[in-house]
Amino acid sequence: MSLPEPVLERIADMVVVRDDLLPGGTKRRILDGLYPEAAELVYASPAQGYAQVALAHSAAATGRRATVFVARRAVPHARTAEAMAAGAHVVQVPHGYLSVVQSRARAYCDATGAALLPFGLDIPEALAALAGVARGIPYQPSEVWCVAGSGLLSRALQAAWPSARHYAVQVGRPPSIGGASLFRAPEAFERDAREAPPFPSCANYDAKAWRFIRRQASPGAVFWNVAG
Repeated sequence: MSLPEPVLERIADMVVVRDDLLPGGTKRRILDGLYPEAAELVYASPAQGYAQVALAHSAAATGRRATVFVARRAVPHARTAEAMAAGAHVVQVPHGYLSVVQSRARAYCDATGAALLPFGLDIPEALAALAGVARGIPYQPSEVWCVAGSGLLSRALQAAWPSARHYAVQVGRPPSIGGASLFRAPEAFERDAREAPPFPSCANYDAKAWRFIRRQASPGAVFWNVAG
């Protein structure tokens, strides 16, 4: 299935990559072509993680089974509910520290032969795919901003636009961001951004870059908005 090209929109002197318009967001661009021989893809997700949503939409579009392992909550997080609505099979793990959730996902894949997706989808094939998407955009930025979970997106954008200045905003564990300059969001990972951008943006992820962008980004800089 061919995905639409990223939509670019000028907002507040920025060029925003509006992947919030793509069901599943930017990670969907990775997943549709990943492990094509696998009938079932499995991911161990934080409750607030967006990869579970991307996986659900990708599996539905490519005719595969999506299984998401996530910590049990009295009320599933809205992103887990969205993944379920898009067709994912969700396994809620009691007492689910992320390490426990990941262990349960590995054991399931060992038993079933399903393909376990790496945390953050941080593998060379994914980096190459994202860099290819960025190179296809009809705009050559001199400055690029994004949020860094694993740091995969920032490294892919650096590969696509090596002459640009790159900035990444850390939202969780220390990321691997190559040569980008790093800022750290003050909010805990599970908390929403206190300063939201004027467009749909994942509240505990991409939106946390906006406080830094509106104070420090240059006019015409690119901000890659992964999801809404």
